[in-house]
Amino acid sequence: MKNFIIIVLIFGFIGSHSYNFAQIQGYQIGDQAMDFKLPSVSGDQVSLSGLENAKGAIVIFTCNTCPYAKAYENRIIELHEEYSPRGYPVIAINSNDDQISPGDSFEAMKVRASEKDFPFDYAYDKDQKVIKAYGGMRTPHVYLLNKEENKFVVSYIGAIDNNYQDPNSVSEAYVENAVEALLQNKNIETKTTKAIGCGIKWTKETD
Repeated sequence: MKNFIIIVLIFGFIGSHSYNFAQIQGYQIGDQAMDFKLPSVSGDQVSLSGLENAKGAIVIFTCNTCPYAKAYENRIIELHEEYSPRGYPVIAINSNDDQISPGDSFEAMKVRASEKDFPFDYAYDKDQKVIKAYGGMRTPHVYLLNKEENKFVVSYIGAIDNNYQDPNSVSEAYVENAVEALLQNKNIETKTTKAIGCGIKWTKETD
């Protein structure tokens, strides 16, 4: 446990020092999410506009290297397997700069996706435009989108659940509860939570 905390602190420091957070506005609940087109490890391009028959999407900013992201991989797979057939597929996006974090390169993403047999699209946001638009700051960081009149509207932002260490000890499954509320045409009780994870490895700005 002590070693885990030390690793997390190191990752968090490295990921947060090279970008001016004031430049990021990000989405709020009720905002329309912009479309994007990103390369997926499958060889395809992934976009919101490509989800023609979906009811929405579970967009998760994640990566290969963060201990928190790794701890949630199986739960992300379970979210996709449960909710993709019901209209809410997972789109996982890695936005880390691979010059700062070589383990998050596109080639490394392909390896990790193969090792874990990811059933969802795992896309690379190399220029970091998508994560800056969304306002993601951590891995993992979730944006649940609901399709309303052909617009993808932000319905939940934050953490996957309230226990990254032990899935069996989760008492608040934030994303699952939010998707279930949408499917039942009910109000989402908890619409925002604090994303817990490693800081994004921002591309260093040059003058």
